[in-house]
Amino acid sequence: MAETEAALRTLAHNVRAARTRAGLSLDELGRRAKVSKGALVALEKAQGNPNFATLVRLADTLGISVSALMEGRSEERVRVIGADAVMPLWKGERGGEARLMLTTGGPAATEVWRWKLEPGEEYSSHPHQPGVVETVSVTSGRMTLVVDGTEHPVTIGQTATFDGAVSHAYRGTGTETCHLIMTVHLPPGP
Repeated sequence: MAETEAALRTLAHNVRAARTRAGLSLDELGRRAKVSKGALVALEKAQGNPNFATLVRLADTLGISVSALMEGRSEERVRVIGADAVMPLWKGERGGEARLMLTTGGPAATEVWRWKLEPGEEYSSHPHQPGVVETVSVTSGRMTLVVDGTEHPVTIGQTATFDGAVSHAYRGTGTETCHLIMTVHLPPGP
C-alpha cells in the first residue's frame, strides 16, 4: 500500500511539473488529453486511480513518455529492473498484462514494455502523437497486430514495426499465451 501511495505522489508531481513546463492550465490539458478537470485535480493531489489509457493520453499530450510520468529521478548509471518489480499498467480480462519496464533517456526516448496476451485477449490503443514508432517482438506464442484496420500475424521470433500515430491493437491468437517485448520510440522533445 505504501508503494502505491508513493507511486501516486510521484505521478502527481510529474504530471504537475510537465503541465507547468508546457504552460498548460488544468482546463487546457484536460481538453487536449480528453481527461476531465476533476480527474486531473485528483491526479495532481495524488488521489484517484488513473487507468492506462488516461496515462497514455496525458503523456502524448504533454509530449513525454508514460514512464516519465511514473518514475522518480534516477542517478544510477546502470538500472536493472525485474518484471516483478514493476506493477502492470494494463490487465486484460483473461490474465494478460502490460508492464512498462523502463524508458531510455536522451532527446528521443524509447519505452521498453513486457506484454502477455492470453488467446483471444485484445488491447486496442488510440493513435499516439505524430512521430511515435512502435515495434513488437514475439518471444513465445502468436499474436495478431491490427494497424489501421489491417491484421498482421506475428509469431515467435518475428518483429513488426509500425507508425503509432494510427489506431492499433494487439490480440493474442493461437492456443497458448503470447509474450512479447514492445518498444515505443518517442519523437525528440521540443
